[in-house]
Amino acid sequence: MPNTHVQGVQAAPVRGVLFDIDDTLVDLHAAMKDAMIAASRRLLPDFGAADWDGFAALYMADSERYYDRYVAGEFSFSEQRGLRARAVFAHFGAPGFDAVAEREWIEDFERAQPGSIKAYPDVVPALDALDAAGIPYGAVSNNVHDYQRAKLDHAGLQRISILVGIDTVNAAKPDPRVFWEGCRLLATAPAETLYVGDNYLIDGEGSAAAGLQAVWLDRKGRGTPSDASLNGSGLGSGRPGAVRVVAGLGELGALTAAPGR
Repeated sequence: MPNTHVQGVQAAPVRGVLFDIDDTLVDLHAAMKDAMIAASRRLLPDFGAADWDGFAALYMADSERYYDRYVAGEFSFSEQRGLRARAVFAHFGAPGFDAVAEREWIEDFERAQPGSIKAYPDVVPALDALDAAGIPYGAVSNNVHDYQRAKLDHAGLQRISILVGIDTVNAAKPDPRVFWEGCRLLATAPAETLYVGDNYLIDGEGSAAAGLQAVWLDRKGRGTPSDASLNGSGLGSGRPGAVRVVAGLGELGALTAAPGR
């Protein structure tokens, strides 16, 4: 019986599925927190569990949008990593985080993170169901292809062979070209391709505006953002209910099942 949490309008039959990666397929927040602790412990020896929660929350909040600015080409990947760390260490008043310490921190972080990269528990069953239904799938991510390829492999998701990164077509979500490239590689039309991601704006509204069947993955039960929070985003399909909502990937079966299947 389909999960009644699925919200939104009915759409054309689904012939393919594209996924975001970070915090959709892979629990990036947990992996990054583990890597932050590994890279920072020697600099913050008195930190306890609550302190590390705060450290990770500040880093992930990225109030200066360093990651978005990296995607836009303003910084290199390593630069945005260091800038975000620098801001957090400054917030906590930690001494000694100079250029040398920053470089070592980035190196320690990158060494530690792969060991903590894990897929969410609902990912493999969802992919198994798509395989059983004969529905092809892939991933579209706002990071470079090779970095995300390694991340999928570390998570045990080698079966996801189709991957579009920001360097694939020199564009990033919500630019429709990245979504369309994913569809091209799947050999499916946008209107018959489901796109699933955890970011309501760039994944949900972005894929809907590109003509795909948009699904927002709301794992934390935050609820659809208000219209006020979307103002100025430049996104939107103009179709009420164009972005459907699921709480987990186990609900995709209700969206991909063909009539009579």
